[in-house]
Amino acid sequence: MGGSLRQATDFKAGPTRAVDLKLRLALRVVALAAVCFIAVAAYALFDSDRVARAKASRIAEIVARDLSLQQSQPKWASVSTSATPDLQRVAALMEPGLCIAYRNNAGAFLQGVCSGALSDELTAPEFFASVYGAIFRPGEPTSMPVLVDGSARGVAVATFDAAAQIGQSWREVSRLLAIMAFALAGLCLAVYAALARALRPTQAIQVGLKRLAANDLSARLPRFDLAELSAISDVFNTLAQRLQATLAERNALTRKLIEVQDEERQRLARELHDEFGQSLTAIAAQAASAAHTAERECPPLLGECRGISRTTAGMMETLRGALVRLRPPDIEELGLTLSLESLVASWNGYEKGRTRFDIAIIGEVDGLPPAISANLYRVAQEAITNAAKHAQARCVQLRLEAGEADIVLIVEDDGEAACGNPGPKIGMGLLGMQERVVSLGGTLHFERPAAGGTRLVVSIPNMRAEP
Repeated sequence: MGGSLRQATDFKAGPTRAVDLKLRLALRVVALAAVCFIAVAAYALFDSDRVARAKASRIAEIVARDLSLQQSQPKWASVSTSATPDLQRVAALMEPGLCIAYRNNAGAFLQGVCSGALSDELTAPEFFASVYGAIFRPGEPTSMPVLVDGSARGVAVATFDAAAQIGQSWREVSRLLAIMAFALAGLCLAVYAALARALRPTQAIQVGLKRLAANDLSARLPRFDLAELSAISDVFNTLAQRLQATLAERNALTRKLIEVQDEERQRLARELHDEFGQSLTAIAAQAASAAHTAERECPPLLGECRGISRTTAGMMETLRGALVRLRPPDIEELGLTLSLESLVASWNGYEKGRTRFDIAIIGEVDGLPPAISANLYRVAQEAITNAAKHAQARCVQLRLEAGEADIVLIVEDDGEAACGNPGPKIGMGLLGMQERVVSLGGTLHFERPAAGGTRLVVSIPNMRAEP
């Protein structure tokens, strides 16, 4: 259990940074394409080295055959042996950066010809030259034996200049890299645009979720072209519909329970008034009669009789306050404005200046349905009672404002919240207020102003604003 709580706390403490889905998918596609391009570039380098070695082998074979032919000519033609071998005869076949040579069997150099590199040959960077040299080892000679009558008369050697071979490979790779850069940029833009178009419905899903989180259960999503998003839309609409139906049933049940509670309060108020109130009245009359008799016949008992009268009077006062809280005034006859003003006036009379109660009503509130008026009165009554008994406030303000769309009830005091809590402790009174507000489709929350005190804010839809 402790480990689970610790993991949950760590998870909340370090939220990960969200990344745009379109950007993430586009980057992954581009990364995969870049890997493919790099593989193509590597293949191009290996193929370039293979082609260079094949050229060197072919040139070495041609030179060896030509040298064999030159050394065989004195036998069947009048050719001076001093004129052979002559590598200039095959110089026309040479490519830039290629060197050919003729060595005897002992390895001694007899003749050689080299062709220079082109003037526009690119010079490869040092890092490319070092990597290319470590992998392919350019400039290695390719040898072919020179055979005359079946015996070796030397070796024909063909060698590509290492710098020229590296420069030619770099020219091909740099062109490929330039094409790859433009292709990657175009691919990135194309993929991002395609994903942005495909994921455009997610904005509607996000708006719907925000409305649902704000208790707007009428939010619905349209059907989308993509099957996956359409499935999400169906699940969202079904969930919102079920939540709406469940909330409506809950509000109806809560209103029914509140009606039962109000009826029970009225029944209890009648019983207290008819039975307990009459009993206190009888006790008060008997105490007065006993005091009158004690004054004439037994003066020592006069103090006790008057004490009973005072206690009875206090109990009567407490009973009157309880009856007011249990049985509110007839709001349908008096109206909500006059009922709230009477409530505030009664508290001012009870506190006798210790706490001042003010009221401000803005807008037309007397034309509300009876159920809304009764619940607003009960919420205001409970909030004022809590502020008077627990907040130790010097001033309590009640403000009721009826707007076009909402009705806002604010009860604010300048008292001190216990232990720095922004609102009162959860009790039956607060739960009762919350149930009444939720049954009307509204919201209830507490605020802690910077100047101190506590503010209760209740907001419910104005039923007269609905069609």
